[in-house]
Amino acid sequence: MPQLNPGPWMLIWLSSWVIFLFTIPPLMISFKPSNSPTKSQILNPLDSWHWPWP
Repeated sequence: MPQLNPGPWMLIWLSSWVIFLFTIPPLMISFKPSNSPTKSQILNPLDSWHWPWP
């Protein structure tokens, strides 16, 4: 049964995980949000949520 032979797909699977583990986390860590809140926005929110149902 060819499904039990790990030769053709195991190297591809392992190499793709190595690529993901070494490329994605540094990109995620280096991401900085473009519009971070200022101190006044944190202390005084604009509006609270208004829910029309009781």
